[in-house]
Amino acid sequence: MFSIASRSPEGITLSPQAARRLEALSQAEGKPLMLRVAVEGGGCSGFQYQLDLVEEAQADDIRIECDGQAALVDAVSVPFLKGSEITFVDELAGAQFVIKNPNAASSCGCGVSFSI
Repeated sequence: MFSIASRSPEGITLSPQAARRLEALSQAEGKPLMLRVAVEGGGCSGFQYQLDLVEEAQADDIRIECDGQAALVDAVSVPFLKGSEITFVDELAGAQFVIKNPNAASSCGCGVSFSI
């Protein structure tokens, strides 16, 4: 299967695995959904990812697409996510959206919290 992905000017990408999961979630809900990714202060390593499924984008969101599906990143979070890949993993430990962030100097065991 050929994937059509867009890379934001900041180098943030949405993987085909994440796009397939978003498509499945949208079909299950019966409406188009997008994944909003934000970075907030807190967590055990200083910053944490906030992931939400939403139906509409905010005015300052950056839209990243792959295979007709979209992730949204708010303007404040973009500098923390430059060069990151938003993907989806389905492993023995669980299935979840994951941020592969090259800017993170360290992260906690849960994978939701990181430091720069």
